[in-house]
Amino acid sequence: MIAKGSGGQNLFECDEDYLAFLSYLSKNCEKLSALVRAYCLMTNHVHLLLEDHDDRLSEVMKATITSYALRFNSRAGHIGHVFQQRFKSQPIEDEGYLLQAVRYIHNNPAKAGVCPASEYRWSSFHEYASGVSAVADTSLILDMCGGVDGFLDFSAVAEDGGYRFAQRSRISEAQAREVAGQILGKIAPADVKTLGRESRDALLFDLKDAGLSARQISRLTGIGQNTIARAR
Repeated sequence: MIAKGSGGQNLFECDEDYLAFLSYLSKNCEKLSALVRAYCLMTNHVHLLLEDHDDRLSEVMKATITSYALRFNSRAGHIGHVFQQRFKSQPIEDEGYLLQAVRYIHNNPAKAGVCPASEYRWSSFHEYASGVSAVADTSLILDMCGGVDGFLDFSAVAEDGGYRFAQRSRISEAQAREVAGQILGKIAPADVKTLGRESRDALLFDLKDAGLSARQISRLTGIGQNTIARAR
């Protein structure tokens, strides 16, 4: 997701501003059962990758943005809106897209001509590179990459254009049930989790490949979204 400063104004004017935003974000994610997977705070906008199983993303962002805006205006003597309208978000629905999104977020400073991702202070790249998690929960991505070295190798590869921050089309819940029935055949969705790992993951991959989101698959099968994301 991305949130921008109103009228292109700067959101951060000093180190304390960056730290305050991250503190609000961390506390609200913990309170509302969400996870920060990646972040990058640029001068006038922020990129966030959050994991939100309970559909409380809007609550997390509203609480974070409101708290930060009140602090920012009070500290700096500003008046009016700090953030531009509502934040924009899109779903991440498969493993490859997830990894590309993390790399895209971390590469924002380099694309802006500020500095390489490895030298930028206000992103989660250094948490992944050091193996020390402070704000971001790095466990899933590091596991997918095979550890810190694998993450660094993946991050060093030029982006292939697979990830773009734009709304992706979704299929309806009714369509999801219909497609799942065609793929699973005589296997009831709730029974997929009782299958052996190889058979289970093959079906989960087929469901993802057919266009179902991880959340839709989770609702149908009762299988966690992390497991679904790893299925290949």
